[in-house]
Amino acid sequence: MKNTTLRQLRIFVAAARHLSFVRAAEELALTPPAVTMQIRDLEDCVGLPLFDRVGRTVSLTVTGEYLLVHARKVLAALKDAEDMVAHLKKVETGRLVIGMISTAQYFLPRLLAGFCAEHPGVEVSLAVGNRQALVEQMQRNEVDLVIMGRPPGELATRAEPFAVHPLVIVAAPDNPLGAEEFVPARALAAYGFIRREAGSGTRMALEEYFREHGITPRIGMEMASNEAIKQAVMANMGVSLLSLHTIGLELASGHIAVLEAEGTPVLRRWYVVNTQSKVLSPPAEAFRYFILEHAERFLAEQFGTTWQQSPSAPPG
Repeated sequence: MKNTTLRQLRIFVAAARHLSFVRAAEELALTPPAVTMQIRDLEDCVGLPLFDRVGRTVSLTVTGEYLLVHARKVLAALKDAEDMVAHLKKVETGRLVIGMISTAQYFLPRLLAGFCAEHPGVEVSLAVGNRQALVEQMQRNEVDLVIMGRPPGELATRAEPFAVHPLVIVAAPDNPLGAEEFVPARALAAYGFIRREAGSGTRMALEEYFREHGITPRIGMEMASNEAIKQAVMANMGVSLLSLHTIGLELASGHIAVLEAEGTPVLRRWYVVNTQSKVLSPPAEAFRYFILEHAERFLAEQFGTTWQQSPSAPPG
């Protein structure tokens, strides 16, 4: 494998993460044929196939699984070396990899635009996933910082809260519960709930709400994205618990209603998180300070100050 390049390893790791050459190409701003060529060159260097290809289905071979472990270590070590050199240079240039739960994509890119305007020399990559996927990426040292709603207890991390994160029960505007001034939690049990997939922080918050109020819910369906859930709710296919920060446009246009349900809003916090073992690069430190300084005011301006001023917000 002496002729293996770092570019091939980066492409291989992306393809293994997505199990799709097309999605890997989109992430890396390459064409699918370019990804295929680099994977074939890497397989030639290894001397064994790394992927099984059956039609459009792609899976890792045993060799591919072993190589993936070592490729991630190589790239993580290289990133640490780059961060160390940046520290020595004392300049804010280099790469910054930010992980965020999918709910944060409704506000984080606009904050990031402000950061990039102040730090044009920083190259930024965003990794979007559910809570479980991001915890795994932190374990593998693939991200510098993560924006999430529930810090992992299974990792030694520095988790700093920067804003209140309210979650609300939503329904179609013509849902009968929308006309009620107060909806007891038990009344929700009669309606089909649309929930996020396992591993999602929103799913965990919904399950906690059920337990706290002694509800045995009727689960109508499960979806892996906030956008899909919003469309299903607007079609009156059920009710759901969603972050207030994901439904600004739908509320403004009257396509979704927030129910005055017992025990809501469910108040959590947004956190900026990094593993304690990781030495942050100057760009990562700069972004951390940027979030802590600007994010709460930005969210208040975009979504109002009611939730931010609530004294009942829990610490986690």
